Amino acid sequence: MSNETSCVRRLLWRASLCLMVAGAWMVPARARAESSSTPSAPAATQVFVRQLESSYSGVRTLRAEFTQTYTWGGRKRVESGTVYLVRGGAMRWEYRRPKEKLFLSDGQQLLLYIPEEKELTRSWVKTSEDVRVPFSLLLSRLNLRKIFLRVELVDQAPPSSPGLRVLRGFPKRGQEQDYSEVLFEVTPGWDVRQLVVTFVDQSTMEYVFDQVERNVSVHPSLFRFTPPPGTEVIDQR
Repeated sequence: MSNETSCVRRLLWRASLCLMVAGAWMVPARARAESSSTPSAPAATQVFVRQLESSYSGVRTLRAEFTQTYTWGGRKRVESGTVYLVRGGAMRWEYRRPKEKLFLSDGQQLLLYIPEEKELTRSWVKTSEDVRVPFSLLLSRLNLRKIFLRVELVDQAPPSSPGLRVLRGFPKRGQEQDYSEVLFEVTPGWDVRQLVVTFVDQSTMEYVFDQVERNVSVHPSLFRFTPPPGTEVIDQR
């Protein structure tokens, strides 16, 4: 296994919950009814959360430019590129800076290709703790009340731009050691522009999304990949 692959996994496993709590989950009717019996948030927060959740009901695909920043112990790792998501679990993360990488999923299998290392790692979605996997759930039905113990609008911390709103989610009982809080920055068009998870050791994982497009045309070939000759294949299945 290359140093690059090891570093990627070491930095990303800590933030697996980051995207789970931000993802939109397809919740069965019975589970939705159970979640509605939990203590209610203030009325303004309830209204805002319902509007955010319903905004994804007709979305089939998403495309966005992203910047991913992991900060820990005075150090920082920043990567950026383009992401494509398709309802059903398919996704494509094209990392361009600082190094090229390709992360693919067809909803069942995961592929991480690092051209510089000539290395391809394969694994299964159902056994993966990779930070990016739950992002595919953005195209299902969001239910923040099921994911968090409590969600609140952040009025005391003004958004970075006019019109943006910020939600803060707190961990459910039993998850307090996984993270401290999650902040969502939501645009007037109901896109999640920024997502920040703070862990108990004060390290953070941040995603910033720009040029978000919904229901774009996405060809199935984007989620298939044949490694070039000479590629080392690491099969973790």
